[in-house]
Amino acid sequence: MDNRAEVSAFLKSRRAKITPEQADMPVHGRRRVPGLRRGEVAVLAGVSIEYYTRLERGNLRGVSDGVLDSLAQALRLDETEREHLYELARAANTGPARARRHPKKTPVRPGVLHIIEGLRDQPAYIRNYRTDVLAANPLARALLCTVFEVEPANTSRFVFLDPRAPRFYPDWDRVAREAVGALRVAVDRNPGDRELSNLIGELSTRSSAFRTLWGAHDVRACADGTKRFLHPVVGELELIHETLDVPGDAGLCLTVYSADPGTPAADALKLLAASAATQSQADNAA
Repeated sequence: MDNRAEVSAFLKSRRAKITPEQADMPVHGRRRVPGLRRGEVAVLAGVSIEYYTRLERGNLRGVSDGVLDSLAQALRLDETEREHLYELARAANTGPARARRHPKKTPVRPGVLHIIEGLRDQPAYIRNYRTDVLAANPLARALLCTVFEVEPANTSRFVFLDPRAPRFYPDWDRVAREAVGALRVAVDRNPGDRELSNLIGELSTRSSAFRTLWGAHDVRACADGTKRFLHPVVGELELIHETLDVPGDAGLCLTVYSADPGTPAADALKLLAASAATQSQADNAA
């Protein structure tokens, strides 16, 4: 990734999202930009317009933490966006990352596998920062059945390249934005990962939706929330999800879905578990 181009595009995209009214800035005359002007951001950050112009041209070399904090406050960056800005500054000061090849699959420790296998009533799976699904319990495989039809399973490829994804995820637009935002965080933390770069290139080449969202330069960290599915077996269900980093395994995270007891989603999960068990018995008997 070209660090200067990424810095420039990110700062411009954040500046464009803030109106003068939101920043309590006076409005004079006709404006040619949708958000704040460079000079207005400079005033809010407490730097000269010349200095801010240098930053927005992509040069973060030698920028202090104090300036980065002031810039983040001026642009109203959330925690994930602020960390993205700091990652860009670190990359600018350490030079271009050398491309490195990682193993396509990081082994999942037996103890972690026991954890997800023990969650019999909750879909649970392990993925890496490239969104490859490395391990899943039977209920997760049943829930994400369409994702697992293509091996190796990769949630980003499914979201953007499988024509069934918009139906499988009724809130596909939100799911897609979250997927792109998470990949941007992954690129921040692993700038020299060749397989990750190849994934971004593949999605950019094959999906116009991905190209558009990637060009928005949004970053997201989705640790929890709800997700709706339109499942081919049990129909529509809305599940709570939690995503946690796996201690001791950098880049791996555990996602667990659940439903409140007595809800239609809980009944659907029970039905899905029974269906998966029946299918497993049929497969073993074959």
